[in-house]
Amino acid sequence: MEHWTEYTRFTTALLVILDPFVAIPLFLALTQGQDGRQRLRVAFITSVAVAAVLVSAAVFGDRLLSFIGTSLASFRVGGGIVLLLMSLAMLRARSDTLRTTYSEKKSAEEMSSIAVVPLAIPMLAGPGAISSVIIQMQRSDAPLHPFMVIGCILLVCLLLWLVLSLALQIGTALGRIGMSIIERLFGLLLAAISVEIIANGLRGLFPVLG
Repeated sequence: MEHWTEYTRFTTALLVILDPFVAIPLFLALTQGQDGRQRLRVAFITSVAVAAVLVSAAVFGDRLLSFIGTSLASFRVGGGIVLLLMSLAMLRARSDTLRTTYSEKKSAEEMSSIAVVPLAIPMLAGPGAISSVIIQMQRSDAPLHPFMVIGCILLVCLLLWLVLSLALQIGTALGRIGMSIIERLFGLLLAAISVEIIANGLRGLFPVLG
């Protein structure tokens, strides 16, 4: 099994990739007019849906890579590029179409399952988070490694539920400027993570770089 610092780093990275703070404005907009209990229910369903998607990706990701004939190194480069694009959008404080498109946001206003679409999928459990989980799952063959990865996913989803449950209070306290600062900070951290993933993938594809 990997050293415990590897799992703390993965937990931090996954939290940055999910970035629950970026979902607060959409969460508040889609739950406008609902009472506190209804908002808590939406937050709970969203967190459970994100956990289900990411745990499924962790468990079946290797089979998917084998099925499509893609090496882990290639997937690291591709996943790293996706994360880099997400980080650039966060640094510019712009809407990230990799998470959710404008049409998905508009159609969600008429959907009863807003907790699943677009909040859980694709805003939070999007291609960046799924790629990160699959890559982390392949880092070790130790028997306990899969359980540690799943435990990290569940911990992050618990933190996600906590942030969404307090979305109204957090949004009011931070305001638009505070939210923008946090988004840019997370974007900078995500850029560093994405570059490291791309570098590891390139070393796998081209051993001479090692």
